[in-house]
Amino acid sequence: MKRSLALLAICLACTASGFEIIIDRGNDNVPTVAVVPFSVAAGVEDITTIIEFDLMRSGMFRPLNSQNMLSFPTQPEEVNFRDWRVLGAAYVVIGTVAVRTDGKLSATFHVFDVALERRLFGAVVTGLPVQVRDVAHMVSDLVFESITGVRGAFSTKIMYVVVENKAMPDVQFRLEVADSDGARVQSVLTSAYPIMSPAWAPSGLQVAYTTFETGKPTVILQTLASGARETLAEFKGNNSAAAFSHDGSQLALALSRDGNSEIYTLNLTSKELRRITNHRAIDTEPTWSLDGETLLFTSDRSGSPQIYQVKLKNLVAERLTFQGDYNARARTLPDRKHFLYVHRLERKYHVVWQPLSSSGDVYVLTSNVLDESPSVAPNGSMVIYATKETGTGKGILGVVSVDGNVSFKLPSSRGEVQEPSWSPYIPSSLEYREL
Repeated sequence: MKRSLALLAICLACTASGFEIIIDRGNDNVPTVAVVPFSVAAGVEDITTIIEFDLMRSGMFRPLNSQNMLSFPTQPEEVNFRDWRVLGAAYVVIGTVAVRTDGKLSATFHVFDVALERRLFGAVVTGLPVQVRDVAHMVSDLVFESITGVRGAFSTKIMYVVVENKAMPDVQFRLEVADSDGARVQSVLTSAYPIMSPAWAPSGLQVAYTTFETGKPTVILQTLASGARETLAEFKGNNSAAAFSHDGSQLALALSRDGNSEIYTLNLTSKELRRITNHRAIDTEPTWSLDGETLLFTSDRSGSPQIYQVKLKNLVAERLTFQGDYNARARTLPDRKHFLYVHRLERKYHVVWQPLSSSGDVYVLTSNVLDESPSVAPNGSMVIYATKETGTGKGILGVVSVDGNVSFKLPSSRGEVQEPSWSPYIPSSLEYREL
């Protein structure tokens, strides 16, 4: 297993556009999936390794090393289930990538259940030649869903802040967007001033963030395609920690316009502000429940940073965390039953999760010295977070499966990386047809 993971890391390091992928934890106690090398048209990038890595990093599968395969089918009638039973494969994925007469790429694939000796799913995904990685990620999404019943999230994006020349007068901050595996980095904003708390709109077409370019913390809404920007909050004092409601109609913010940091909501159509908390303590870092009826937030009203939730109907706040003297930066999980946050344990900061319905034991996901700013994939399978590189203390990104079984690091060669945010599902221009 370690050898196959290392090979994947080497293959993918060169595709990550400034990121190196370092896998530091794998899981043997999951079903084995055999992604047979696809038959790929000449001159087209091989998508097999991308699909294999996507499935592995979900924490739900262990890839079978192609060097151990007994046969290499590309068509359904070529699949010999005995070959895969011998190797212990639970699932087999085969496929071809062709160039159509109109110049588009067409990836045809099939998924098989070895124990049941039957085909589970098949489809054709079509896109432009420049969308070869998009095609690969969509194939991964469909394979993942056909086996688990859960929608895949490999076609989503991640957003984060890169800081260069941190100790120099010419420090530079960049807001960047990349594929969920760190590839194909694109700059959204470059500034000489700090950029904080980037957040995705539910459409995936806009983002909000806090910038200091006006001399004070200001919340900006930016459209990704055009770069058009709109100021959403520029009140007296602090304006920060923007978080979109899941229907996209409102923004939750931390504002100190009335002298103390409180939680507010902003109606994005009417621009009406509503004050949610009213306490002498510092209330910050709001995040929405999926039903839009509750906000989770960080407050030191108990004497140390803890997570609270407040019902928007009656504005009654309830404490959710009780273990330890530092719990912050909550993020709800799509299952509507659990939430993530940063927890200090023995002077180290880790990403943990616990049920919303109790104050029981926490489940620790990460094990570095300073893990912070967790963000969850839209299907709840993976968590991205900011951490420090061992030895150098450099800011890097970490990714861990929500069960903690698989994790990898994304060090950047272009500066320190912080404040990650995982996108929602993003509309795709790819064509898709089930077989």
